[in-house]
Amino acid sequence: MKQIKGLSFGILFLSLFGLFSCVNESANSLETLPYFDLKGFIESKTQEVNGVEVVKDSQIKGEKNQTTVVYTTEDWKEELKIFTDADINRTSLLQSYETTTSDDMLSHELLPNSKGNVKYIKVTYFEDEVSSVSIKIAEENMFYTSTTVAEIYMNKLTKLVDHYTIGTTQKIWFVDANDMKIQGKIVSN
Repeated sequence: MKQIKGLSFGILFLSLFGLFSCVNESANSLETLPYFDLKGFIESKTQEVNGVEVVKDSQIKGEKNQTTVVYTTEDWKEELKIFTDADINRTSLLQSYETTTSDDMLSHELLPNSKGNVKYIKVTYFEDEVSSVSIKIAEENMFYTSTTVAEIYMNKLTKLVDHYTIGTTQKIWFVDANDMKIQGKIVSN
């Protein structure tokens, strides 16, 4: 009887050990992100351009405006929030994107039968450094559609943000489409 209790305890111990090993292994696998770390990339780049001067052009419903601003890191986070919101490194999206690579490009495209608002993330490289990132986000339901295409470009010499564009088209049922476009160009580094 003692031998059976010991055997049962041993099996229970090994089962629990195996379960915790799987949990630990899956936590480690999430540390190695399956897709491009867009959120981390943008957070890193916004810190590098704290306090620089930016010429910002905006166009909303055909009305154009140009301003010169100096962004803090927090301002940059708000301005480029569309990129950090487009992070696809979530457990629910692990099997949702097809990844293709070449010497100078990495692309994650939403698979046809997968659900997700981020339709693609495309990263281009120059001399093994990120030179640009473009994303497309689209939402659609019976009454509303929204499509956003955003791009950010790095200066090839300084490796810092050079310029960015964010364009959004929103359409509500029975109302004309609303087009918005923002462009920012860094004028001092």
